Amino acid sequence: MDSLTVSERPLEEPVLLAEQTSGRGLLCPGPVGLSAVVSSPHPVREGPNQDAAALLPAGPDAIVLAVADGVGGGPSGARAARLAVEALRGAISAEAGGDDALRNSVLDGFERANEAVLAEGNGAATTLAVVTLEERSARTYHVGDSPIMVVGQRGRLKLRTVSHSPVGYAVEAGVIDVDEAMYHEDRHLVTNVIGSADMRIEVGSSAALAPRDTLLVASDGLIDNLYLEEIVERIRKGPLWAAAEGLYHKARRRMIDPDPGHPSKADDLTFILFRPSSARARA
Repeated sequence: MDSLTVSERPLEEPVLLAEQTSGRGLLCPGPVGLSAVVSSPHPVREGPNQDAAALLPAGPDAIVLAVADGVGGGPSGARAARLAVEALRGAISAEAGGDDALRNSVLDGFERANEAVLAEGNGAATTLAVVTLEERSARTYHVGDSPIMVVGQRGRLKLRTVSHSPVGYAVEAGVIDVDEAMYHEDRHLVTNVIGSADMRIEVGSSAALAPRDTLLVASDGLIDNLYLEEIVERIRKGPLWAAAEGLYHKARRRMIDPDPGHPSKADDLTFILFRPSSARARA
């Protein structure tokens, strides 16, 4: 139940993981750094993973990372997540270059994703969290509550997106703290999704990445089972794949065999870790 098949693949062509029926991990050296992606289905519920992930080359010095988390359960959630990352892939040109061109391609990908999911006509919806990486510069784009964060080697949380949810806004406003949010009765309500006529794309500012920073894009299967400080401690240092395996096994253990006094929610689990090129020799 807790097995994870791992392989290495240079990021020369688009990598998509969608509707996975077993745990899978990939380590992907790319033009601007090293990525590790893990995707695993729900440990109890039958059927494919309702998350999806994409790693997309976008020119000689840029890549795009994305995680989608299908909303609402059932096959429509898995399909919505797949449609979202496939639409993004279709919008990203392998020859794309320059911040403006890449930004426009990503925004087009979100719009295409929304149109594709709406066209299903069955109420399907998904979150979509995207990061563009050019040299040591990162820009975030997101719809929904799938988190993006950047952690420094010493454990400082340098960036974290605000979830599009009542609980996410309450955390941002300081009304409740991050740990309290994990137990809140409304923690799974999402106010902004792909598959809505009112979909809104939140675009972050361009942020510089230090050589030993670690970037994380994830579905809520991770953040519903591990405290923020546990995630930060796992990813801030050490080999990148060891960090990915550590997150995977700890989150899955919480889902399957809960620790008293700790969060536990069985769910699909998908995340991407990334470190810039200058850290690769030590990753």
